Amino acid sequence: MKMKKIVFLFVLNLVFIDVLGQDPTFTQFYANPVYLNPALAGSTGCPRVSMNYRNEWPQLTGNYVTYSLAYDSYVKNISGGIGLIATHDQQGRGTISTTMIGGIYSYNLRINRKFSMMAGVRAAYFQKYLDWSKLTFGDMIDPRRGFIYQTGDVPRGNGKRGFFDASAGLVGYTDKFYFGVAAHHLNRPDESMILGTSRLPMRFTGHAGANIKLGRGSKLVNSTSIMPNIIYQYQNGFQELNIGTYIKFENFTAGVWYRNRDAFILCLGISTPKFKVGYSYDVTVSKLGNGVSGGSHEVSLGFNFACKKKPKNFRKISCPSF
Repeated sequence: MKMKKIVFLFVLNLVFIDVLGQDPTFTQFYANPVYLNPALAGSTGCPRVSMNYRNEWPQLTGNYVTYSLAYDSYVKNISGGIGLIATHDQQGRGTISTTMIGGIYSYNLRINRKFSMMAGVRAAYFQKYLDWSKLTFGDMIDPRRGFIYQTGDVPRGNGKRGFFDASAGLVGYTDKFYFGVAAHHLNRPDESMILGTSRLPMRFTGHAGANIKLGRGSKLVNSTSIMPNIIYQYQNGFQELNIGTYIKFENFTAGVWYRNRDAFILCLGISTPKFKVGYSYDVTVSKLGNGVSGGSHEVSLGFNFACKKKPKNFRKISCPSF
């Protein structure tokens, strides 16, 4: 049993090196809207701040921990929104660390009385770092006693890389329906931290949803809405399909998602005009198993600030808060 665990950890460390091209994913998709799609910058009209924390597979030594902080607001003089976003991602307890800082601009266009569109771009700078001392190799393993030897492998390259990255997105919406597409890493920058070249593959996202208010008869029913959603992402041959729905009653939101044969996502949130807080848990249903991985925990916190002067002829998008 001990040997199986050693082999599993060894393979997991190899996987960390092999999947550098995959981006971190938040499962409270709309609690971090400008990360999902840069076109959503300024989509609420007034300034807002979004903070997110995600801990994926906490029971494994090779877990993923991701932080995000974002600000965005609509600016009337430029007919669109501006935003700033910063993320920090740790893979394998800091074996690989990635920090990103980006600026966002989105243009808001009212097509007609019912339909509006937003187009956005993001320019970002990434800094990636590889801690070679935390890697494990096959020549370190004793069949009975585990990792007891020093490796003969030596670092290749300086273990770090900084690069510029460009992304773009488009969103269309009415009072009841919305859809969007986004493409990240348009310039396919070189992210290799060792010798050689490793181009960061583009990530494509498509998302759509609706806000369906229930009934017209009673005040209780009128304050309740259902928001079905679908999000599809593709990157370098890896596909992720998320199908789910939220139920919102006054200030409370509950949601459930299914991620293609990998996990069920359960979400609870409270939102007021000034702030929102949410928690989600990924129940792993793949072969990895929830008991082995510990699932995934995610917490979001957001603050909404009052506009100095509310923008006229601006239509907010009725997308979820989490």
